[in-house]
Amino acid sequence: MQAIVFPPLNNSPKHELSDIQKKILDAKKRKNAVILAHNYVCREIQEIADYVGDSLGLSRQAKKTNADIIAFAGVDFMAETAKILNPSKTVVLPDHNAGCTLEQLCDPIELEAFKKQHPDAIVISYINCSAKVKELSDIICTSGNALDIVKQIPPEQKIIFAPDQNLGSWIIEQTGRNMLLWNGYCAAHMQYKAEDLKALKDAFVGAPLLAHPECPKAVRDVADCVCSTEKMISFCKESNADKFIVATVVEMIHRLQKEIPDKTFIAATTSNEPALHCKNMQMNTPEKLLACLENLEPKIELSDETIKKSLAPIEKMLEMSK
Repeated sequence: MQAIVFPPLNNSPKHELSDIQKKILDAKKRKNAVILAHNYVCREIQEIADYVGDSLGLSRQAKKTNADIIAFAGVDFMAETAKILNPSKTVVLPDHNAGCTLEQLCDPIELEAFKKQHPDAIVISYINCSAKVKELSDIICTSGNALDIVKQIPPEQKIIFAPDQNLGSWIIEQTGRNMLLWNGYCAAHMQYKAEDLKALKDAFVGAPLLAHPECPKAVRDVADCVCSTEKMISFCKESNADKFIVATVVEMIHRLQKEIPDKTFIAATTSNEPALHCKNMQMNTPEKLLACLENLEPKIELSDETIKKSLAPIEKMLEMSK
C-alpha cells in the first residue's frame, strides 16, 4: 500500500524563511497583528505563526492576545470564534470561502426546531459550527475537551450533541450517555476506511494508529488511540514507539515533527489518496495570508447580538476546560 512516510527531523538542516514568509512577518509587525494557525494549515504558515494548535488552544490564545489584529489561518468558524472573544479587534481570514462541512450540515433554523422538540435538553455544540448555531447552544466543546465536558453534565440531564455524529457517538461509547446526535460529519475524515488502515498497520508493524474522533466508528475501532490533535502530540511523546500512523489531515504531521523530531510519522491513506487533506484548510496560502494582513480583508463581521449570545457558551466551555 502506498503511504507517505515522514522520517525523523532531528538531523535535518535548519530551514531558511522564504521571501514571502519574511514579508508576512514584516506586515505582522507593522500592523501589530498576531497570526493564529490551525494544525491543518500548510507548513509555510505554521512556521511563522505566533501560535499553532487545535480549536481549544486557538480559542484561548484569541482570548488573551494584546494584538490589534488577529490573522486567523484556518476556517471561518474559527475566525468567527476569535471575533466573538475579541469584538473590538479586527479579525481577518486569508480566504472567506474557507468553510467546514460540519458547519454547513447544521442549519441553525433546523437546530432551533429540533430544540423545540426536546425542550428539556441542553445543547452541546462542537466548535465546528456557525456563530448562529453557537447562539442556540448552551455549551461549546472541541474534540480535545468534549469528553470531559459531557462527563461534567449530571447524568439525568438530556443532551443534544451537534453537529458531529462521529464525535458524539465516540463520547457515548466512552461515557454510556444516551445523547441525541445531530446528523453531521466531517467530509475529510469520512474518507478513511477501516480495511485500508488495517493494511497500513500490517505494513508498519508496531506503529500505533492514531485516529481523530471525527472518523467513522469502524475506523475508530481499529485505532490504538482515538484522540484530538493536541492529544496526539502527548501520546507520541509518551509512547515508547518510534513510528506512528496518523489518521487525520496530513498537515498535522508538520506539528508532530516539530514537537517530536526524533520519531517517524506515517500519513494514514484513504481509498483514493496516499494522505488526507482538508480542501478548506488548503485555501490558506502564504500569499493570501500576506494579502489579508496588508489589506485587512476578508474581515469577520458579526452583529453585537450574535456576539453577545454566542459568547456565553464559549465562555462556559473555557470555564469547564480549566
